[in-house]
Amino acid sequence: MKFNRKIASNTKPKPNFVTKKRLREDEINFDQLRSYRLDRVKKELEKNNLEACILFDPVNVRYALDTTNMSIYNMHNLTRYCFIPVNGPVILYEYFNCEELASHLNLINEIRPAITWDYFSNGDQAGDQLEKWINEVKDLSNSYCKSKKLAIDVLNGPAVTALNKAGIEVVDAKLIVEQARVIKSPEELKCMKAALDVAEIGINKMREELKAGMTEDELWSILHKTNIEHGGEWIEGKILSSGQRTNPWMQESSNKIIQSGEMVSFDTDMVGPYGYCADISRAFVEGHKFNGEQKKLYQMAVEHINHNSRLIKHGMPFKEFTEKSWKLPNEYYGNRYSCMVHGIGLCDEWPMIRYPTDGGQREGCFEKNMTITVETYIGKVGGKEGVKLEQQCLVGENGLELMSHHPLEDL
Repeated sequence: MKFNRKIASNTKPKPNFVTKKRLREDEINFDQLRSYRLDRVKKELEKNNLEACILFDPVNVRYALDTTNMSIYNMHNLTRYCFIPVNGPVILYEYFNCEELASHLNLINEIRPAITWDYFSNGDQAGDQLEKWINEVKDLSNSYCKSKKLAIDVLNGPAVTALNKAGIEVVDAKLIVEQARVIKSPEELKCMKAALDVAEIGINKMREELKAGMTEDELWSILHKTNIEHGGEWIEGKILSSGQRTNPWMQESSNKIIQSGEMVSFDTDMVGPYGYCADISRAFVEGHKFNGEQKKLYQMAVEHINHNSRLIKHGMPFKEFTEKSWKLPNEYYGNRYSCMVHGIGLCDEWPMIRYPTDGGQREGCFEKNMTITVETYIGKVGGKEGVKLEQQCLVGENGLELMSHHPLEDL
């Protein structure tokens, strides 16, 4: 494999693209979008006999309140969170001196400075800060919760221990928010379509600009740039590889130089406009002429996702789907992908339906207005190359409706 540590400077300037994002923004009723999502969270709390939750995960905060601030930073720092009771004021605890950022959102009743207690932010004062946070949570619990039980999605060990000592039981809010996010509203679907529009512009440009001599990182950067310049937010990984790096799967893009006739496979995992994810996988061949082995892999991948897509209907149990799903040949099974289907929304969501030997998904069923991806990886164990394909779909009344419209390769 050839590697190049220099960034090529021969990319031609591209014309400005006008996407449907602006049109979709005019179509989206953001008040309805926000009210629907917050109401889903509160209903899931009630369903589970809980009176309140505290959310730290930026994706969960985004879902519940549609407010963002340094999302990636706050994925690894406990410096921003919100309190959501079933009955009572919704309170956002905002990062230092950033209270104005969410002042326009009318579902947030109050914005307070966040109390942080992590070592990075506070050093040897972390213990004192944790005590302040515990007292704040006790006040919230006493005011809005009859039971001494709170759902919290992300928390470090010292905080859990301190809450338990204060008589507050911590339960996992992940179940609450994941179930809330399952069924999409019409406004959410508009947001998702906007994200898919942007992803498919990026994918088209990647296919057009793919050529021998460029690096994997250069090719991947096209998608990232397209996302950012059209109002997108981040990408969950850098899953793109070429040639022998496509087998086994899950290798991130590198400075390897793409060679003539090599397979290039990738997975977008793109968090686009409005925070919604466009999760599409495609496989191209440099020069766009598949050889015999590449055609075989690609056709197997198409057969896999088409078979599984035809199975899925409203009301079908996950267990039944797993039993009837496409059977991956033995020589490919060791390289199987981590799942056949997963939910999609602001990011990858519940459910995650694995292969039978990996546990499958025993409970639940497909429901109308769930959004999912159907995916496959085909690469023989010890083989030279592999193909990754994934389609994003809406569960309709009578089957799946395709949401990702970038065409598959015509072989």
